[in-house]
Amino acid sequence: MTVAPSSLAMPQVHVYVDKAALVAAATDQVIELIRDAIATRGRCSIALSGGSTPKPLYQALAQTDLPWEQLYIYWGDERYVPATHADSNAKMTYEAWLNHVAIPAENIFTVPTETDSPNSSADQYQQALATSFDTTEIPAFDIILLGMGDDGHTASLFPHTEALNETERWVTVGQKADQPRITLTAPVINQARHVMFLVAGANKQTALSQVFAPTADSATYPARLVSPTGELRWLLDQDASAGLPASIERTLH
Repeated sequence: MTVAPSSLAMPQVHVYVDKAALVAAATDQVIELIRDAIATRGRCSIALSGGSTPKPLYQALAQTDLPWEQLYIYWGDERYVPATHADSNAKMTYEAWLNHVAIPAENIFTVPTETDSPNSSADQYQQALATSFDTTEIPAFDIILLGMGDDGHTASLFPHTEALNETERWVTVGQKADQPRITLTAPVINQARHVMFLVAGANKQTALSQVFAPTADSATYPARLVSPTGELRWLLDQDASAGLPASIERTLH
């Protein structure tokens, strides 16, 4: 399947000298988006990503003074492991951020992974979203944070997997080899008001070159599926940005 790239969503592409500068900028931008959402709608819903790149962002947020009772925390994807497992995205986020601030427990929506099956976990998380957002329509997150793997995956939407074709469900099972993941689907990601990719490292160059190519295969590079109705920002370090096609406009910091 050859499709137009996510660049049709007119992303803002920002390039920073290194990962530390990227994280510092992301922290400032996330804080601003949180404050704006609360000022506009009285609350802010944010779906978090796992991995090493956002961890220092979460640690920085733990040192920030925000109206925590108006912040609602979700995850864009989660490994199908117990919440105490070392690979759990929620565990990392609690240790880096959530254990250190006064966000009400009822405002935090972890993916229920200790269930009968990954499918049951996905069903339960979708129901939690429907209840939390009080809607039967696709929920509109204020902020969704995403990373991108060197294979072009984002959230747990992996190349050539069934999750890429899901258009009805909000939450589904992603598959990395024989490791099931629970993930938001592309339609939910694309309903967000703000989507922010944090991408660092020279190993991301090939994937970025295809994600931003005029035409390429979204089944091979799933990050191409991200084309939100709201704002799309790509925050890259200098090493990763070397993969951008020359035609892509970017702001250097």
